[in-house]
Amino acid sequence: MEMFQYDFIQRAFIAGAAISLITPILGLFLILRRQSLMADTLSHISLAGVALGTFLGIVPTYTTLVVVIIGAILIEYLRQIYRDFSDVSVAIMMASGMAVALILMSLNTNAGSFQIDQYLFGSIILISTEEVNMLIGLALILIVLYTIFRKPLYVMSFDEASAKTAGLPVRFITIAFSIVTGVTISIMMPIVGALLVSALIVIPSATAIKISKSFTQTILFGVIINIIGIFGGLSASYQFDTPPGASITIGFVIIFIIVSIATALKHRMNR
Repeated sequence: MEMFQYDFIQRAFIAGAAISLITPILGLFLILRRQSLMADTLSHISLAGVALGTFLGIVPTYTTLVVVIIGAILIEYLRQIYRDFSDVSVAIMMASGMAVALILMSLNTNAGSFQIDQYLFGSIILISTEEVNMLIGLALILIVLYTIFRKPLYVMSFDEASAKTAGLPVRFITIAFSIVTGVTISIMMPIVGALLVSALIVIPSATAIKISKSFTQTILFGVIINIIGIFGGLSASYQFDTPPGASITIGFVIIFIIVSIATALKHRMNR
């Protein structure tokens, strides 16, 4: 196709394929643990990392990784303090992340501050070869970690108390999972934007849950839905000159609506 003659399009599609292997795993566990807003919170924190990078005049990817790791640890710390009100930690960190980002943006007088808009709304032009390689590496690492920790994560998702009783390192696994989620979000932001990155993680997994009968099947369907949504969104973005992040998100929403209608019709027919 004509669009594949451009290097940035090729990088975007390769990045999309890597993302398709990552987000179904993260999205499923976030939904099962009732932490769907965690992705949104970490995206706000990641935005603070981008603002810090442009303020200091260094590559935003590196500062974002550092900030998001610190943020993930703080979220888990606050979650332990407000054990009965776990959503408090999410609200505090989401507000703090956006506040820090806005303050750093206002203090930044460099021309590079324009990059904040690109990270906020997403742009495939920002995808570099280094970031694509990081996504591929992250996908491989996450698949290996999922293979090793699948059963502990499954137990923790439904009953954290039982997981602790069984001797599982619940806090370590939780912090590690939050850090991996945050790192993934920080790398994904250039292609979808901070405002839509949570949709990329949550919507495909929520759609896959509707049509799956097992844990593994949900992830496999999630991968397929991600590939269709991301590739379709990127193609539509190129053809109609629309924002790539928004185009991908609309694609996921359309798939979700179609699956929801088909599922409802199937249940009605079975009755």
